Amino acid sequence: MIALEGGCACGEVRYRLLSAPIVVNCCHCRSCQRESGSAFALNAVIETDRVETLGAAPERIDTPSDSGKGQAILRCPSCKVAVWSHYGGAGNAASFVRVGTLDDPAAYPPDVHVFTVSRRPWVAIPPGSESFEQFYSRKDVPRIYGEDGAARWGSLMGR
Repeated sequence: MIALEGGCACGEVRYRLLSAPIVVNCCHCRSCQRESGSAFALNAVIETDRVETLGAAPERIDTPSDSGKGQAILRCPSCKVAVWSHYGGAGNAASFVRVGTLDDPAAYPPDVHVFTVSRRPWVAIPPGSESFEQFYSRKDVPRIYGEDGAARWGSLMGR
């Protein structure tokens, strides 16, 4: 894999992914809709130590989440674009990189669609795509993430 780079709108925050993501989630929950100002959020989940900051460091803004565990959103200090988040479950160990901030966002289409119960009715999920009305369970991880991704995720979560 060639390292992929990305950044914010003004270019102050730049980063490089040092490996492919574990999984790419397309989240249709109302919180992601609200936060993104769109119909869903597309997040490439990767180990935080595999995200190399190339420019200015993003600023951390802690926000509430529906899970009650909170979310840390890392934004450019100048243009305020969200470049990635850390969620309560995995904490700082995993970064949920906003795919739209990659220089080549087409490189990572979604592996799975989650919280489709709140999917906007005009958003079509491609036939054959993995999708869940809520979130998937631990038993679904090997099928969705693949063997390598499941092992990486297990390592992050101490399993």
